[in-house]
Amino acid sequence: MSGALLTDFYELTMADSYLRRQMTAPATFSLFVRKLPATRGFLVSAGVGDCLDWLERFSFTPADLDYLASVGFGRDSLESFASLRFGGEVWAVPEGRMVFAGEPILEVTAPIAQAQLVETYLLNQVSVQTTLATKVARCRIAAADRIDLVDFAFRRTQGIEAGLIAARLTGLVGFAATSNVEAARRYGLRPAGTMAHSYIEAFPAELDAFYAFVADHPGRATFLVDTYDTLGGVVHAIEVIDRLGLQRSAAIRLDSGDLAELAIRSRRMLDSAGLPEVRIFASGGLDEHDVAAFVAKGVPIDAVGIGTRMGVSADAPYLDSAYKLVAYDGRPVAKLSTGKATMPGPKQVFRGPRMHDVIARRDEPAPHDSRPLLEPVMRAGRRVEQADTVTAGRARFEADLADLPEEARDLRYPVAPIAAITPRLRRLTSEVQAAARRLAGTVDDRP
Repeated sequence: MSGALLTDFYELTMADSYLRRQMTAPATFSLFVRKLPATRGFLVSAGVGDCLDWLERFSFTPADLDYLASVGFGRDSLESFASLRFGGEVWAVPEGRMVFAGEPILEVTAPIAQAQLVETYLLNQVSVQTTLATKVARCRIAAADRIDLVDFAFRRTQGIEAGLIAARLTGLVGFAATSNVEAARRYGLRPAGTMAHSYIEAFPAELDAFYAFVADHPGRATFLVDTYDTLGGVVHAIEVIDRLGLQRSAAIRLDSGDLAELAIRSRRMLDSAGLPEVRIFASGGLDEHDVAAFVAKGVPIDAVGIGTRMGVSADAPYLDSAYKLVAYDGRPVAKLSTGKATMPGPKQVFRGPRMHDVIARRDEPAPHDSRPLLEPVMRAGRRVEQADTVTAGRARFEADLADLPEEARDLRYPVAPIAAITPRLRRLTSEVQAAARRLAGTVDDRP
């Protein structure tokens, strides 16, 4: 599938009008998040790689053109669309890096019809993937490197694609494994999982199920102990572990009830049985707040499975993202709408120590002790470098996580850094906005 119809209808009507009028000059569009959700002190850039893949293969197929003819586009329009490919350039913040409100995550410069047509797809991918990457990162922060995290989200994500995306992003921010087998295969992640309650119920007794599973999968001896009676299940797990000599490779899994209390009691039972190396795994509707509570209280849980709430970013499922024209044919432009005003021209974000960011015009020099965030990732419709890897994204994430201020990490009442704006960009913004007001005129309808 070429994907050219993965767009909103008005993108097509605008592109058609540009092409009819030979408006082929380059336009720059900037993609950014206007305001962070109240519970977010940062965002993690994600989705750029999928955007570049799509841009490289952007085209209208004969089937696409047949459909457009059926909804009213004429022959001249269809001929223009038939030859259209994306031939522009893209600057972007690489995946895994942290960004904040108002900062461009991605900027596209291309003939205006091309740059307009790709808006919907780019917004969709960057928005959903940045949303999920940020939620996953919060889980990582909550774990404080004391609890291993495993992705359990696939069965509850809003679609197959979202499940694959979520699993990849858990690898990018440092989860230990994923239950999603296809994602593990595609992205080089570690697959993990053992048994469900249905497996236990299929046998005459819990002990039968435990012995059978270990016989068939001796290297995956994680016993789900809460099907009938949790502490009774721990007793049965101890029997199997001890009898078969699994002390150094086994674990038990708690999936319901008061997980903290059950973990404490289970740990005591395991230690009393001479099994201090047997790990405790917890799951069951958990999110970053549960994980943070386990860590804060010193609950003896070694690993957790995080699913539904992470996979749909339950507390902040969307971003106030925008893709706005900032320059056309060498002319900087700006939107004046109340609450939605934009800054004109191509931009760069310079980052100093402790996430002190400055938004600048792209041609400005870097301030002292700072580096640019946006990098050229596509020229003439082709990637500048090979596709990024999960490992590379994780390295960037780890570096930014180490530099993230404590107040931005807070899981309940975060305070996000606010980027400064250079004097040159402020002057340009004032000039362009003033010119736009003059051209628009002013209307005062007050009596």
